[in-house]
Amino acid sequence: MRPDLFGDVTVFSIGPLPITRTVVTTLVLSATLAVLGRLTARAVVRRPAGRLAATARLTFGFLEDLVQQTAGSSSLVLTSFAGTLFLFIAASAIAGQLPGVEAPTVKLPATAALAASVFLAVPIAGIAKRGVWGYLREYFRPNPLLFPLHLVSEVSRTLALALRLFGNMMSGSLVVGLAVALVGLLVPIPLMALDLGIGLLQAYIFAVLACVYVGAAIRVGEEER
Repeated sequence: MRPDLFGDVTVFSIGPLPITRTVVTTLVLSATLAVLGRLTARAVVRRPAGRLAATARLTFGFLEDLVQQTAGSSSLVLTSFAGTLFLFIAASAIAGQLPGVEAPTVKLPATAALAASVFLAVPIAGIAKRGVWGYLREYFRPNPLLFPLHLVSEVSRTLALALRLFGNMMSGSLVVGLAVALVGLLVPIPLMALDLGIGLLQAYIFAVLACVYVGAAIRVGEEER
């Protein structure tokens, strides 16, 4: 099996669609998070005094505060969206510390997909608040000649989201991999802890930026009402 342009290896194919290791890892992480989410939701209802329920409430409270502080108002939909991004990137950072597992976020297509989800969420939030024309007319303010610049701004910040996450996650994984190859498994443990910390920090930053971009569209819609 030869690696593709991004260094990923195809595990199997469904017709013309290649299923790479990154896709498999992403599906496993997504399924794991979905199961954990289901278990914690059930624990909150059936065992509200238990540790799992307490963990769920703390996590939701953390994400709700994040949305409140960055977007300017609480929103269950935005909390769910930002929380999903945060938990997936954090889970990827944790999984990347396991032997033989490569975090999906060390591959540019995966980070580009996460950034694209934010790119799509911005107009969806804007249209939901102001309608199609109400959202699109912001691209022509204060001067219609600025329309191309607004488009460039949208695309450039999406690219920045993808490249920032990819660069930070890839560099940490590369350093740990080189250390393990050179000196063995036990010595690089501090570097692995640092890599994990960087991954969790990147998850937080990505979620914050997502809230800022989507929250801006929501706030403008509320200001116009």
